[in-house]
Amino acid sequence: MGELVKLVSFLILVIFVLVSVAFLTLLERKVLGYIQIRKGPNKVGYMGVLQPFSDAVKLFTKEQTLPTMSNFIPYYLSPVFSLFISLLVWVVLPLEVGLFSFKMGVLFFLCCTSLGVYPLMSAGWSSNSKYALLGCLRGVAQTISYEVSLALILLSVLLLVGGFDLKLFDSYQRYIWFFFVMVPVGLVWFACCLAETNRTPFDFAEGESELVSGFNVEYSGGGFALIFMAEYSSILFMSGFFSVVFLGSGMLSAVFYLKLVFMSFCFVWVRGTLPRFRYDKLMFLAWKSFLPLSLNYCIFYLGLKVLCEVFMM
Repeated sequence: MGELVKLVSFLILVIFVLVSVAFLTLLERKVLGYIQIRKGPNKVGYMGVLQPFSDAVKLFTKEQTLPTMSNFIPYYLSPVFSLFISLLVWVVLPLEVGLFSFKMGVLFFLCCTSLGVYPLMSAGWSSNSKYALLGCLRGVAQTISYEVSLALILLSVLLLVGGFDLKLFDSYQRYIWFFFVMVPVGLVWFACCLAETNRTPFDFAEGESELVSGFNVEYSGGGFALIFMAEYSSILFMSGFFSVVFLGSGMLSAVFYLKLVFMSFCFVWVRGTLPRFRYDKLMFLAWKSFLPLSLNYCIFYLGLKVLCEVFMM
């Protein structure tokens, strides 16, 4: 009976996440509109509130195209797996409402982010288009590169907390947020999140100016909608995860969700402000800047933890 309740709770969570994704797209269009000094969507419903839903109806009712030379099964399943992984990772957040409880939540998060590479690679390869293949190869190389820095930064924080359970972050940040203790690490983490979710200025998997539309060039209708939803679900999750790790969790308070919305706004803000990076500079940034910095801070916080243990004795 308990497992059934958890399953139903997870399904409700998924529905709320998908509704949040719809309104995040609306927020993005509105914010980009005002950044570029123009109106966002304002026709469908009151102030464009129903625009995301009309877009979803339009996409899911469009005819599915099947490229003649594509590899049929991976081509159809890649968007489904992409959305599945981006929704599955939400169970690690310590919501305290009868959902699955993870003692190793951080490890599960790392597993899910690593798995996210495979649908991207599969979608690009199975489309059998040179543009899609180039887009997926660039996306995979980028994601793997930034995952190294992401894991090292997470290790730095885990050394301070002393466990893999995300509930620990709430008790440790009761008086001061980790972001104020480790400002450079927090900023690098945010930049790595932008790269992980293929967002501007690191959106090389979807380089419209060079690769038509990148890895999803052959997708239309429902397949494209699923890829789109997976990306925005990942943005929301990364915003929530950043809030838990660096801005104090307390997920039962309304303040946490305000922090989550603010972090999502920052993703959109960056998109409206920065131009796309050059690809060699992206790799240089990952391996020559972020990796040494995150490694040095990891050693620094390890030393700090040892010193604290010594003085506590």
